Amino acid sequence: MKTLFKLPNLQGSQRKKILFSSLLFSSICSFSQETPKDSTKVNQLDEVLVSAVRVTDKTPVTFSNISKEELQKRNLGQDIPILLNFLPSVVTTSDAGNGFGYSGIRVRGSDASRVNVTINGIPYNDAESQGTFWVNMPDFASSVESIQLQRGVGTSTNGAGAFGASLNLLTDATSKESSAEISNSFGSFNSRKHTVKFGTGLMNDHFEVAGRVSNIQSDGYIDRASSNLRSYFLQGTYASENTLIKALVFGGKEKTYQSWNGLEDPEKLINDRTYNTAGEYVDDNGVTRFYDNETDNYDQDHYQLHWNQKWNSNWSTNLAFHYTIGKGFYENYKAGEDVSDYALEPQNIDGVLVDQTDLIRQKWLDNDFYGTTFSTNYKNEKLDFIMGGGYNKYEGKHFGNVLWTRSIILPEYNFKYYDDFSTKTDFNVFAKANYQITEKFSLFGDLQYRNVNYTANGNDTGLVDDSFDFFNPKAGLTYAINNKNDLYFSYARANREPNRNDYEGGNPRPEKMNDFELGWRYNTPKARLNINGYYMQYKDQLVLTGELNDVGAPIRENSGDSYRLGLEIDAALYLSEKWILRPNMTLSANKNKDFVFQRDGVLQNLGDTNIAFSPNVIVGNAITFLPIKNLQVSLLSKFVGEQYMGNIDSNASKLDSYATSDLSISHEIKTNSVFKSIIFSGLVNNIFDYQYESNGYFYTYDDSWSSPGQVSTIEGAGYYPQAGINFLAGLTLKF
Repeated sequence: MKTLFKLPNLQGSQRKKILFSSLLFSSICSFSQETPKDSTKVNQLDEVLVSAVRVTDKTPVTFSNISKEELQKRNLGQDIPILLNFLPSVVTTSDAGNGFGYSGIRVRGSDASRVNVTINGIPYNDAESQGTFWVNMPDFASSVESIQLQRGVGTSTNGAGAFGASLNLLTDATSKESSAEISNSFGSFNSRKHTVKFGTGLMNDHFEVAGRVSNIQSDGYIDRASSNLRSYFLQGTYASENTLIKALVFGGKEKTYQSWNGLEDPEKLINDRTYNTAGEYVDDNGVTRFYDNETDNYDQDHYQLHWNQKWNSNWSTNLAFHYTIGKGFYENYKAGEDVSDYALEPQNIDGVLVDQTDLIRQKWLDNDFYGTTFSTNYKNEKLDFIMGGGYNKYEGKHFGNVLWTRSIILPEYNFKYYDDFSTKTDFNVFAKANYQITEKFSLFGDLQYRNVNYTANGNDTGLVDDSFDFFNPKAGLTYAINNKNDLYFSYARANREPNRNDYEGGNPRPEKMNDFELGWRYNTPKARLNINGYYMQYKDQLVLTGELNDVGAPIRENSGDSYRLGLEIDAALYLSEKWILRPNMTLSANKNKDFVFQRDGVLQNLGDTNIAFSPNVIVGNAITFLPIKNLQVSLLSKFVGEQYMGNIDSNASKLDSYATSDLSISHEIKTNSVFKSIIFSGLVNNIFDYQYESNGYFYTYDDSWSSPGQVSTIEGAGYYPQAGINFLAGLTLKF
């Protein structure tokens, strides 16, 4: 574990950035001497950290808020996407099948690389792949104060452009009272989570230190899909009436056995659903074996420094610096590889020219990501104006080593067969405002300029030196019919650059989208209802083809013109003091227009086709029963309609619909002895033991060998089976 005060081995410019952040922290602490009036004031200052990227009911944007209390009741070790599974328009999946290790989230059919994620307003998406890898921050939910999911383009934010949603997380708020807790959970597939948290509370009415360490392990539902995950979180806070300074360091170390291959064999999908082909090879005696270190290994550490200052009743500012360092590798056993693909020459072994061999390789990533974000907020009775932006730089080293071969002699131990470097800079500025025109009408405007520069020199990407300038305007109107009903309409323009994997397929074009949203909000103490219609019109959308590259990453391609048209219904009904009903539903049409595909050697216009991984129906529901004080029982249900895993409407690419239900129980006992409270938690996933696959892949290739002179398109698919009925149980002791 790295500490806040021990700098990693950085280049000179990077070291200066971190030292500058530390000096800034010291200098700010030295002059801020006001006393906080109450805990509410402190919490309001915490929330300002994300005010530049979050929205409220006055903003014509569709969103959902998730509180710390909601997360805690089901936080027994599963990844954050799994905890968000029951939100509107959300589909989640797990490579290991039980929510531990690698997991994914899609919103309105858009995959994780198109969901903008920020932590305290700092970009979290990997700058090159644009994906979010929650496995690198296991048990981060234990350090989250609240989460907001904005569907569609949302409001301007930092980092990768949002094409499906924005997900922003606020870490633990400052507390006036000291606290400590120990949390342990155990469950199916030898899964377990151990967490220790502490907080000093405000010392001398100004300073707090809080932290967490966690360890998560699971064998996974899929064979050998094990996870060994460790994480930490530490923050120091200075708080006064008008000043909040936070210095945070958090990160994780993960080792997972690879389970990204899925399952292609239809017979095994029925009779041996947990079969994992990763690491599979045949030894010299013809026996099928599995390589025992077919693993993914990655360490990631994050450093953040935030200064929030309220200057008077109208003006406040935010300034943040951040630095992320990551390093890790995949290790694979590869059978029958061409030696030329590994910068090796064929060798004459016992009179035979050997140009193929089994080998063991590692593919490494060593990267740094650093920068700053800033914002200024002016607020009065009618106007809420925010101006801000950020500058971030990514530097990534990609290299691969061959550790062993079966048939040929390596030139040296740990032979490096490729070595490339990439950089990416991302600068954006935005200005947005909510203005109360009249008592009933409020106007929203948002303008953003974003400049992106990306260079790479990999064998997979070729030489890349691209620069993009994006202008993203947004505008909307909210009409308050009365104190219970609001109508809103908004338009947003979004642009987005390709990711690293997109360059493997050639010369991808940036994406463009126009997002139209029309909604109605109804809010009373007994019921909340949001009905929202959306039309997302794309140009050159980078849609998932269904195929994966050799390290399990999805492949995308520009599709020309496409759109997503949908209706979302989200409600919370308080039927009585004991019963709460929270249904949601999304109905949508997701189409590529005039999609062109080469089938059987002939280029064909397939007309309008379904966009891959975009189900037309998604339904969620939560029935909560509160029989006595501090006891909650919830039945959580999810239905996801059938979807295609490719864009050509092939039956071979169809992923069947599925429905699951989870039972969650949480009971807190308040005590007056050693512990403040004791919390018992239980979660039974998939209580009806339904066999289903939540994700998969689809591929095509041209075959001319079986029919000389003719080209036939061969189709194939793989699936990721999810666990049947399984359980988790936990005990939390709060001091």
